[in-house]
Amino acid sequence: MSTKPSVLFVCVHNAGRSQMAAGWLRHLAGDAVEVRSAGSEPADAINPAAVEAMREVGIDITGGTPKKLEWETAESSDVIVTMGCGDTCPVFPGKRYEDWKLDDPAGQGVEAVRPIRDEIRTRVEKLLAEITG
Repeated sequence: MSTKPSVLFVCVHNAGRSQMAAGWLRHLAGDAVEVRSAGSEPADAINPAAVEAMREVGIDITGGTPKKLEWETAESSDVIVTMGCGDTCPVFPGKRYEDWKLDDPAGQGVEAVRPIRDEIRTRVEKLLAEITG
């Protein structure tokens, strides 16, 4: 029995994009994938507009807390998805990397966050199909 794949979503503040991506993957994959998220410079709280946008599609991400990216977390993840953290995102040899170019929802209202949320869903669905194949 193989262990389930782990996916780490990383953005700068771990407050918007990476939290929405983690919420989508948990929702779509259930227990099939271990979901992690972190930030290079974590914010104090999750972006309220991201929370509201996800609530609209029936996903509660209020339980998440922005976390500092730890070396061990990245090293032990199978897939690392970065979102706009540029040079501060870690690189580990032998890992599968994806860099998702997504608008940063920080400081935006829920209207601006909805298309980001929907784009993340599309990307998460594709990733999930590839890693659970």
